[in-house]
Amino acid sequence: MSSSLRRGTLAAATLALAAVSLTACGAGNDAQTLRIRPDNAATHVGDIKIQNVNIVTDPHGSGEATVTARIFNEGSKDQVLKGVTSKGARAELSPAKGEKKLVVPAGGSLELGGKDEASALLADAEKAGVRNGDARAITFDLSRTGDIKLKATVVPAKGAYKTVGPSSSPSSQPPKPGTEQSGEPGENGKPGESTKPGQSTKPGQEGDSSSADNAGEQGEAASTGQDAQEGGAGH
Repeated sequence: MSSSLRRGTLAAATLALAAVSLTACGAGNDAQTLRIRPDNAATHVGDIKIQNVNIVTDPHGSGEATVTARIFNEGSKDQVLKGVTSKGARAELSPAKGEKKLVVPAGGSLELGGKDEASALLADAEKAGVRNGDARAITFDLSRTGDIKLKATVVPAKGAYKTVGPSSSPSSQPPKPGTEQSGEPGENGKPGESTKPGQSTKPGQEGDSSSADNAGEQGEAASTGQDAQEGGAGH
């Protein structure tokens, strides 16, 4: 074999080894490419995938904020959202209309934020340091998967976020008129009850017994006087 052929063979072998080395860098569970995470509020841990996470503040200055998200469950068993926290501030969880818990069904999803949907309300977000424009750390606690951490963008409840702001949270809505009673039954008296001493009676009701006695005494005195007058005239 000539020297030129040997040099060509060695060059080809070198290129092959370089290709194998580059391939090894992108393979395996600890591959460098697997450490790259997209720069948005979404993550995937085990069977749970969380997307579209935001913290929506109240532009009217109430100091409240809601957490919006879509939580997907790719597993075969239901999971329950047990808590949502952000730097020590714990959100008040409210289930969707007609539900008792915030369940992420197997093969389904749970929506946080919006009319009749489940909600996570930060009642004192202003005190907790939530500021519009921040990328704030937030943790979702799932019954089986455990804590899932990511960062959420803080935005005001305007435009596309208007319908998922704090005012749409079930826990922040005032009670409907007529749901609370103004007093206990019978406070103003029940029909048929006797009047209290000193109160005037209504027409048709029985009067005070002392008034009847006084009337009877006056009539008796008048009758006695008349008899006396008639007796004197006879003499």
